[in-house]
Amino acid sequence: MVNKVNVRYIKLNEFAKEPQYANDYAAGADLYSASNEQITIKPSETVLVGTGIAAEIPEGYVGLVFARSGLATKKGLAPANKVGVIDSDYRGEIKVSLHNHSDKTETIDAGERIAQLVVVPFVHASFELSSSLSETERGSGGFGSTGNK
Repeated sequence: MVNKVNVRYIKLNEFAKEPQYANDYAAGADLYSASNEQITIKPSETVLVGTGIAAEIPEGYVGLVFARSGLATKKGLAPANKVGVIDSDYRGEIKVSLHNHSDKTETIDAGERIAQLVVVPFVHASFELSSSLSETERGSGGFGSTGNK
């Protein structure tokens, strides 16, 4: 059974579309371009694409904006910041900073799916200054230190 939480939203323009899950097993709801015309993104260029919606993420939750795998794989278009964060107190338009990682100019059609929104609970950590940390087998090894196979 899927956990559900209510997220209120408003449409900010006539081209805005409600976020939609592709099916009952999708973790992310698709976000759509709210432009009434095609958007062109040149190689290595980043364009801020509006979704035409503002949302009320519930307290204790965060909205995470991820790439759509098909758009990233087929067109090289993915969020420039890799993962966008929508805090529960933000009420502005949800926008996606799409970056063109390809070597050719790409386009986003009016109403095209541009990203996906995942709403998840989070916790705040209590950061405690210490003079030492517990020992582990891995220790301070990072950046591939555990191997690649």
